[in-house]
Amino acid sequence: AAEQARRQAMRDHKGKYIVIVDGSVPTAGGGVYSAIAGQSNVAMLAETVEHAAAVIAVGTCAAFGGLPEADPNPTGAVPVSKLVTGKPLINIPGCPPMPQAMAGTLVHLLSFGKPPELDALLRPLAFFGETIHDRCYRRQFYKRGLFAKSFDDAGARKGWCLYELGCKGPVTYNACATTKWNQGVSFPIQSGHGCLGCSEPGFWDM
Repeated sequence: AAEQARRQAMRDHKGKYIVIVDGSVPTAGGGVYSAIAGQSNVAMLAETVEHAAAVIAVGTCAAFGGLPEADPNPTGAVPVSKLVTGKPLINIPGCPPMPQAMAGTLVHLLSFGKPPELDALLRPLAFFGETIHDRCYRRQFYKRGLFAKSFDDAGARKGWCLYELGCKGPVTYNACATTKWNQGVSFPIQSGHGCLGCSEPGFWDM
């Protein structure tokens, strides 16, 4: 029933519908590692995007390959961008992706009929235009050279910068530091852990 509804929607709205893809796409062995209703994800993606108006890749796996593409990548997982060409494509990375970025991007597409302004990695600049470091409340300590040396030392308890503990905030573009999570309650750095860089390509292997 779900597949019948998908194909009916595609026929009824040919050339006008938006495809939202979650997850990387396994390509090894003809796509045998992931199938839905007897159809490989590779084949389903090709069929579904053929007459789409635009494609949105949500999550780091869909946008950049994510964890499934990490070495040694036995399933041959690839991001959506490796398989979709000739269509407007928007990447909304993050593990998980921010709900505000997903909703905001979709509303923009529906309202204006075109993608929002994107960066070189096809991410919406409204949400990925600045690094987490740019807006981090701990940046004042970075500028003063005050760094925590462990996750529970005196510096960490004072809110010092977590860069020397591996924080990827200076090289990670996302809105976590301002939008935050759980209705603005917190984000990883505020909770005492450095940024993992989950919205960047290859974050797991790095």
